[in-house]
Amino acid sequence: MARIRAQRRSQMSADYWPGFVDALTTLLLVFIFLLSIFMLAQYFVSQESSGKDDTMRRLDQRIAELTNLLSLEKGKARGAEDQLAALSASLAQLQAENQRLTSAAGAGDRRAQAAQVQIGTLNTKLTEQQKLSTSALAKVDLLNQQLLAIRRQIAALKQALAASEAKEQKSQVRIADLGKRLNVALARKVQELQRYRSDFFGRLRELLAGRKDIRVVGDRFVFESEVLFPSGQAQMTPQGLSALDPVARAIIELAKQIPPEIDWKLQVDGHTDVRPIRSAQFPSNLELSIARATSVVRYLIAQGVPRERLVAAGHGAFSPLETGDTEDVYRRNRRIELKLTNR
Repeated sequence: MARIRAQRRSQMSADYWPGFVDALTTLLLVFIFLLSIFMLAQYFVSQESSGKDDTMRRLDQRIAELTNLLSLEKGKARGAEDQLAALSASLAQLQAENQRLTSAAGAGDRRAQAAQVQIGTLNTKLTEQQKLSTSALAKVDLLNQQLLAIRRQIAALKQALAASEAKEQKSQVRIADLGKRLNVALARKVQELQRYRSDFFGRLRELLAGRKDIRVVGDRFVFESEVLFPSGQAQMTPQGLSALDPVARAIIELAKQIPPEIDWKLQVDGHTDVRPIRSAQFPSNLELSIARATSVVRYLIAQGVPRERLVAAGHGAFSPLETGDTEDVYRRNRRIELKLTNR
């Protein structure tokens, strides 16, 4: 009686353990997925902000240059205005002198003529100075327009930057909300798949009850290689085909029960012991393990299991169940494992 209770406790712990392992695996994948989304969002936002900062620095430098140029042109304009005022004063003085000399005696004609020459020269200089002053004022006006346009660009960039920051905050909120909803959905699917896995393993236990060469290890059904294959071969024996028939029927029934939105897989893993094999067909243990897993998958497909639900993998001697160099250890490490999992 004590032995029966111990066996029951062992079976119950084996039922709980697969679901626990898959739940932890799924939560880790969700965390990595969310972290990748967050890092991508941060990368694009930093790139956008960096580009805007560079544009702002270039515009600030341009404003500084235009400000210096504007100050220079304003100085030139003030100098031209001062010179224009001085010339105007000289012209007025000469005109007054000319009028005084004209009203004087005829003996002052030469001085009057000299004054007229000076007046003409000053008029010419005055005209040129007026032209220069007009050009300087036009340059100042153009610089003012350019400075105003650049300030408008800076204001637009600041508005765009503020909008980008607000959009980033909204994106962070959406990512957090998406993560919560994704966690809920994944947890629901994990629970559903766990229920179907428990039913599947329970059905296989009933079908394969009493066979010591087929057992449950963690979340996997384990077939010793001798049950399915001759030593060093990947072609299944008739006894191996018979052992897989109830497994194929259980998988077909399971495929009908699981909802289509649950993306599940039956993973078939081949393993060998550590003793090397070197033959013309299989140069190493890895090739042998892959060929055996592939043979099991092909037979299950032939029995009606959907091919898109099956995955074959070979591990060679790199994932032993036990360590040691006894024949029993070698026998238990030579195996085919079946695991029901989600993609």
